[in-house]
Amino acid sequence: MPQQAHHLARELEGLKRNLLHVGKLALEELGKALEAYRKRDIELARQVSIEDKILDAKEVRVEEECLRIIALHQPVAQDLRYVASALKINQLVENTGDTAVRIADRAVFLASRPPLPVDVDVAGTGAHVVEMFDRALQAFVQLDELGAHEVMDMDNLVDNAYRNATSKMIAVMEQHSDQVEAALNTMHLMRHLERAADRATDIAEQVLYILSGDISRHAE
Repeated sequence: MPQQAHHLARELEGLKRNLLHVGKLALEELGKALEAYRKRDIELARQVSIEDKILDAKEVRVEEECLRIIALHQPVAQDLRYVASALKINQLVENTGDTAVRIADRAVFLASRPPLPVDVDVAGTGAHVVEMFDRALQAFVQLDELGAHEVMDMDNLVDNAYRNATSKMIAVMEQHSDQVEAALNTMHLMRHLERAADRATDIAEQVLYILSGDISRHAE
């Protein structure tokens, strides 16, 4: 392997490690936000906001690393797609951290309210989203085409859960005027989970782009 190619390969390996680290931070934030909701733990919810500032700083460093690799090495073909996708995935990861903060904020509000009269499967949906996000990160690390497709197939469950929760919360608001705010916050929380699942799907699509060069965004 020529020296320049060897240097690029080493840089890409470092980029992969750093991006995976940022992804794991977002995953931890998401898990803590869901745990805060489940336990009605206000202090844990507030920790998520503090930790998100660390993630934000690391996200900036990964972006700078991507731009430096492009400027110094001028990668082509799959290497260029890899760095371009890393930039997009980095942003998706940061957005997921922001989503975790929003979920934690909903958890703080809901902890001060009585439980709703109907059950919404936040815990089950949240666990599914966490698994999607983790598997999307692993698909990126391993450039796993099958794994990427599996993540994309998992999204339907979250979409259905969000629609089901929305129907339930509308019914609660119609029948229990004192629970309107709690129902709205629960509905928004499920919407945040649905968006996090969409980002996991977007990461999976980036894996397919790296491997094939085909852009699947907006495809029917």
